[in-house]
Amino acid sequence: MRVQVNGESMHLDDATTLKDILARLEIPPRFIAVEHNGEIYDGEPEACSLSDGDRLEIVRFVGGG
Repeated sequence: MRVQVNGESMHLDDATTLKDILARLEIPPRFIAVEHNGEIYDGEPEACSLSDGDRLEIVRFVGGG
């Protein structure tokens, strides 16, 4: 299966949820915003099933001053 993550194509053999993608990219799900196929996704990462051709935009929040 292929998905697009932040504009880059990614081949997935075993990842089928947003939670799997975040683990693979080593992104903690705590401080992120996700767009899934053009729609803001505000559910739990394990509940977001992915399909071939899906598009994800993942934004991490960074604090600072």
